[in-house]
Amino acid sequence: MAWLVLILAGLAEVVWAYSMKQSAGFTRLWPSVVTLAVSALSFVLLAWAMRALPLGTAYMVWTGIGAIGAFVVGIVVLGEAVNATRLLAAALIVSGLVLMKLSSGPA
Repeated sequence: MAWLVLILAGLAEVVWAYSMKQSAGFTRLWPSVVTLAVSALSFVLLAWAMRALPLGTAYMVWTGIGAIGAFVVGIVVLGEAVNATRLLAAALIVSGLVLMKLSSGPA
């Protein structure tokens, strides 16, 4: 259950990162409200997951999901550039997440 909550926390991080971009530096009301609300949700879910998962594992997976998710949203939704170096960097992050999960055992 802790892993599912952690994944939801990471997905919420992607949502607040995207809404922060849409807020234009917190100058647009509704994207700003979404950013603040979903970031609070993400933190609460992360804290809940940390009750059962090690700090380093939980934090790395949470930030990794956010980083990869924001990377994908940037490319797919916002039309950001994609090149071999950026793809390699993303692959290394995903590899690190998989290794961290495999090394942490069940929770």
